[in-house]
Amino acid sequence: MTIWTVPLTEYTNDADKGIVVCHWRATLTDGDYSASSYGTCGFTPDPTAPDFVPFESLTEADVLAWVYESVDKDSVEASLASQIEDQKAPQTVAGTPW
Repeated sequence: MTIWTVPLTEYTNDADKGIVVCHWRATLTDGDYSASSYGTCGFTPDPTAPDFVPFESLTEADVLAWVYESVDKDSVEASLASQIEDQKAPQTVAGTPW
């Protein structure tokens, strides 16, 4: 199962504190193998919108829902799974014959 987290947000320095950038990380672990992806999403907060959530009331789940709308979640998770499979059965290896 891929674990999605929000390690950092950037928000306006005013009373509304609207989030303008969200930093996200997706991590997949399978035994001794792991892969992760890191990215950002930009937002334009509108404090007058009926669905605006005050900064102090936001949860990580709220912000992750915005991330999932902004990125191709399935593609990110498929890429992580592919990276794990490549680690388990690498196509190339390093070394010397002597």
